Amino acid sequence: MPVGFFFFQKAVIIFDFCCYIIQSMKQLLILLLYCVPVSLAAQDSSFIVQTAGRLPFLEYGPGNDRLGGAKMTYLDSGIVLKVVDSLDGDYIVRLSKQHQAFIAKEHVKPAPEKFSRPYYLTNNWRVYGDDTFDYVTINLDERLPYRSIQQINPSRIVVDIFGATSNSNWITHLKSAKEVKSAWYEQTEDDVMRVFIELKNKQHWGHYIRYDSIGQRLTIRVKRQPPLDIQKMTIAIDAGHGGANTGAAGVSSGILEKDYTLRIAKELNTLLKQRQVKTLMTRDRDTTLEMADRVEILRAASPDVLISIHLNSSGNMLIQGTSTYYRYIGYKELSQSILNRMLELKLLEIGAVGGFNFALNGPTEYPNCLVEVAFLSNLQDEKRILDPKFHKAVAQKIYAGINDWIKKIK
Repeated sequence: MPVGFFFFQKAVIIFDFCCYIIQSMKQLLILLLYCVPVSLAAQDSSFIVQTAGRLPFLEYGPGNDRLGGAKMTYLDSGIVLKVVDSLDGDYIVRLSKQHQAFIAKEHVKPAPEKFSRPYYLTNNWRVYGDDTFDYVTINLDERLPYRSIQQINPSRIVVDIFGATSNSNWITHLKSAKEVKSAWYEQTEDDVMRVFIELKNKQHWGHYIRYDSIGQRLTIRVKRQPPLDIQKMTIAIDAGHGGANTGAAGVSSGILEKDYTLRIAKELNTLLKQRQVKTLMTRDRDTTLEMADRVEILRAASPDVLISIHLNSSGNMLIQGTSTYYRYIGYKELSQSILNRMLELKLLEIGAVGGFNFALNGPTEYPNCLVEVAFLSNLQDEKRILDPKFHKAVAQKIYAGINDWIKKIK
C-alpha cells in the first residue's frame, strides 16, 4: 500500500471522528436547554414602561439624519410599552409579536409593577358626535399603543391597536355622528386589531387619538368638514425658527431665516385678515419656541389648516427653487395646490414632497403644509428673499393655493 494512501485513510478517519464529536455536542446542548429551568435557558430582560413627558412619539427606526427616525405616531401619556432592547438614546419596544418601534428614553418612565396578561381584550364600541366632532370610542383592558394611517379613495382613518385581541361584540352607531360614515374592525394578527373609520367626505380634516383621563377607553376624535369657504375657516400660520433657533443664513447677506420667515408670515397674516379670514400665528415676534410648544398651541386652537413657512438651504449653491411638504396622503392636495401657485413666481420646482418627517407635519389633527419658499444658499433666490415685494407675492400665492384646494374639494 502506498504511504500517501495510508495517511489519506488516517485523515479520513480523524475527520469522521471530529464530525461525530461535533454532532454529539450539538445534541447534548439541545438536551441541556430542554432540561434546565426556563429562567436559566432564556432569561427575559424586558421590562415595562409608560409614556411620559410632552408629546411622546414612536419611531419606525433609529434614523440618524437631522430629522431623526421616521415618526410612526404621537402617543398619549401613560401608554404601556414593553422594552426589549436599548440603542443609544432610544428604547426598542415590542408592540406585538410581529411589530417593534423605537422611543426616546426621555419620553418614558418606569411603570407600576404589574403582571403581563396573556391577552388584552377589547370591549364594546360607540360611534357618536357632539356639536363639533365625531367620536369613535373603544373600551380596552389596558392603555395600549397604536398608530393611525390615512387612506384615500375612499377616505378612511385606519388605526392599529397593538396588543389587542377583539372581544368587541357590538358597535353602537348614533345619528349624532355627522362625519363618520361607518366603523368596523379586523383582527389582522392575533394581537393586532385594525380599526377602520370610513368618512363621508373626500377630504381628511383631521383626527386625534387619546385615552380618557382616567381609564382605558381609547377615543378617536374625527374633525368634521368645515364650511368650504376660506372666510369661514381658521388658518394657522407658523413662522419657522425664532429666538435662539436662527435657522439658515443668507449666502452673501448673512440674513437669518428666522427673521424672514416671520416677515413672510406677517404678510400672509395681513392678507388673510384683509380677506376677513380668521388667523392664528404661532409666533408674531422673535421668540424661542420649541416644536412641542408649537404643536400644543395648534392642538389647543384646532385650526382648519396650518401653513408653516421656511427658507431652504443647501451645501450646493447651485440648488434653487421652491417646494412644499406633507406627511400624510390625505393632505397631499393642499401641498400640491400651494406649490402650483408658488411656481407662478418663476421659481424652479423642487417638488411636493410626501412622507416628510418634520415635527409640524406630524400631527394628524388638521391639514398642514410646510412651504420652503426658496433657497438662502443660492444667490438668485437670496436676492428675491431680500425683496419685500417678494414677501407679498408669496403671501398672495399661498392664499390662492389654499383657495384652489378648497375649490377642488367642493
